[in-house]
Amino acid sequence: MLLQDVRYALRSLWHSKGFATVAILCLGFGIGLNATIFSVMDGVLLKPYPYDDPDRILIVQTLNQKTENTAGLSYLDMRDLKAATTSFATIAATTNRSLAVAESGRDPERYVGAGISWDLFPMLGTSPILGHGFTADDDKEGAPGVVLLSHDLWMRRYNGDRDVLGKTVLVNAKPCEIIGVMPPRFQFPQNQRLWIPLTPLVAKDPRDFRGLFAFGRLKPGVSAATAKQDLDAIAARLATTYPATNEGWTADLRTLRERFLPPEVPVVIYLMMGGVTLVLFIACSNVANLLLARATARKREISVRTALGAGRGRIVRQLLTESVVLSLVSVPLGVLLAEFGTRAIASAMPPDQVPYYITWELDWRSLVYTIAIAAGTAILFGLFPALQVSRGNLHESLKEGTRGNTASRSLMRSTFVVMQVAFAAVALVGAILFVRSFRNMGAADVGFDPKPLMAMRFYMPGAPYEAEDAKLRRVEDVVRRAEALPGVEAAFSSNLVPFSGGGGGGPITIEGRPAEPGRQPGITFIGVTPHFSQTLGIRPSVGRTFRDDEGWSHAHVAIVNSTMSKRFWPNGDAVGARFKVGAFSPEDPWFTVIGVIPDVNLFGIDPSNPQLPSVAFMPYAFQQSLNTGITLRVAGDPAAITAAVREQLRASDPNLPMFQARTVDESRQLNYWAFGLYGWIFGTIGVMGLLLASIGVYGVLSYSVEQRSQEIGVRVALGAVRWDVLRLVIGHGVTLAVIGILAGLVLSGLSMFYGAKQFFYNVSPLDPVTFSAVSLFLVAVAFFASYLPARRAAKVDPIVALRGE
Repeated sequence: MLLQDVRYALRSLWHSKGFATVAILCLGFGIGLNATIFSVMDGVLLKPYPYDDPDRILIVQTLNQKTENTAGLSYLDMRDLKAATTSFATIAATTNRSLAVAESGRDPERYVGAGISWDLFPMLGTSPILGHGFTADDDKEGAPGVVLLSHDLWMRRYNGDRDVLGKTVLVNAKPCEIIGVMPPRFQFPQNQRLWIPLTPLVAKDPRDFRGLFAFGRLKPGVSAATAKQDLDAIAARLATTYPATNEGWTADLRTLRERFLPPEVPVVIYLMMGGVTLVLFIACSNVANLLLARATARKREISVRTALGAGRGRIVRQLLTESVVLSLVSVPLGVLLAEFGTRAIASAMPPDQVPYYITWELDWRSLVYTIAIAAGTAILFGLFPALQVSRGNLHESLKEGTRGNTASRSLMRSTFVVMQVAFAAVALVGAILFVRSFRNMGAADVGFDPKPLMAMRFYMPGAPYEAEDAKLRRVEDVVRRAEALPGVEAAFSSNLVPFSGGGGGGPITIEGRPAEPGRQPGITFIGVTPHFSQTLGIRPSVGRTFRDDEGWSHAHVAIVNSTMSKRFWPNGDAVGARFKVGAFSPEDPWFTVIGVIPDVNLFGIDPSNPQLPSVAFMPYAFQQSLNTGITLRVAGDPAAITAAVREQLRASDPNLPMFQARTVDESRQLNYWAFGLYGWIFGTIGVMGLLLASIGVYGVLSYSVEQRSQEIGVRVALGAVRWDVLRLVIGHGVTLAVIGILAGLVLSGLSMFYGAKQFFYNVSPLDPVTFSAVSLFLVAVAFFASYLPARRAAKVDPIVALRGE
């Protein structure tokens, strides 16, 4: 029986090629968009992490009960927790490190790497594909250096040479033997390229240096709640034993997803799923309207089948079978569009901006979802038409032929149109707000012109840079060499690179305003060399900038931004004021403010927190960093200076690798690339929703004109002119659109304000310009979609129409 229904459905669709083509296109686009975004949601939110039994792995942190701030573990605390715990099979840790690899005959390269406990990778269930992993003997103080390579680094630097095992390279100027290569795509914990043992890096760190990222695998049968009680008890004992460093600190456990996934990511993915679901509803409404129109034409056929003994259930089943077949035939188009969409989204993401464990593709899960929504939509758009056409008076249907009473179906079609326009309004409002927000980010005033600026980082590895001020002297040499290059107008080094991260922060004490320990106000510290204001092209609004003798020394002077000046010295008396940083002991030096500069945004744009922090710029000597940036103001193309700076870096020290060489304007744009992607995705959703809604309005009005041809003929015969007919049809279409727009604006306001406002920059989620523009645009679309059917109605010949009666 089912095969008979399927064969009949295929034969019926084959004989209605126009109807089938339009329906398949509508459904294909709707299914394709849904499959694309589901693949993203699956890869980010649903797929388990690529470790053995990942639900049994927890992130182990510490919590300051007074401030409620979380931190990592110190090495000494981790060692004690690991020895005392009864809930975890093991606790292992990692710490991110810049790792410079050097060997004879090759330029040094810096990679994002990590130090790891020897048992961390076994705990994850991952082992090298070549060679072997770390042993307990490797992870001890004084042990010979060893290193594990990522598959990506192995292929790129060593061309996949298996003889690389046993080779000795310099890692941060320390000889290390390559002992293994990890599997393809494995770059734990984020996008690391190589790993070294942890203990030699951190064994001498103090107990209150909580910088380790720790993982624990629960023992079989132990719950997270039990483990929390276990670690809390251990933390309480440590607080008693080491009150100076551990008092007030307790344990904090998080799942991998809680710790790794930023809270805004699920929100935006759910918004995307909501958007494509609206598009699918619009597509389903279109197909439902087509089926209603087709059902009217088939009314006599269905009545004959009923007269021959087919029950209503049999008729509904046949019509639903046709809907399911139609939907499943749309799946290949949807899969093709989804494949294109997932590749387009992946290609729009900058390299190394997405953690390695987040991937999306059209795998079996996506295909199952695609087929499931195809079947579900078939029932959704096929059930109402099937129920409508299968009911009614058999005698009247046979007598009326193909016409019959269509009032209820017309009401349903009109309802579908209102829903389509409402959903299209929501999609368009969201798309425009995201696009405008992205454009606002691009046009945002950051307080200086980034276009003539070039920036890069260099890394100072090994023992030569452990001596006091060794980094400062090297940085001074590099900057002076760079400033001497033709075309370079000014340059400075800093522990921060504009829009690429860096800097530090902490509490301060304002002279004359002591604060209770733990309640001091916090600011951001940036160490800079002289000429930083000249390089950025800004001048102090009050006071002065650093002299060369101050900028290359330990002079206790500082320049503050306008935000900090207004916050702490609102009367305009910042210059000459003093503050302390650090431990706040009487021996700590006071920093004297020598100037105030206008606010400049060096950190990037954050729509959820647009307020700039209080910033103090101090001589680089107080913020020396192995990982240091240099920023140059260049006459001409800033990127053209890269090779010359690299040569000067080699001339200063051939072991210094340079990396992340980008124009500052490129870094600025890279800072908010995700919002551009959001705008592109929501823009596609909005355009597709608008296109499908336009088709729906046109289709309903075209069919309405056909059904009302006799009525229109009577009106013309009684004296109605062309304008009257145009006004009748267009007025009907625009009225439906206006009702849908009003409903859509209400839905848009609720969804944008409560669901997405944290993603908008310099534009309100209830922006009246956007809402007005969408309303007018949809009215115009409804007008033009109504015009063609209206023009056809105006040409109705009253004689032909009345003869049809």
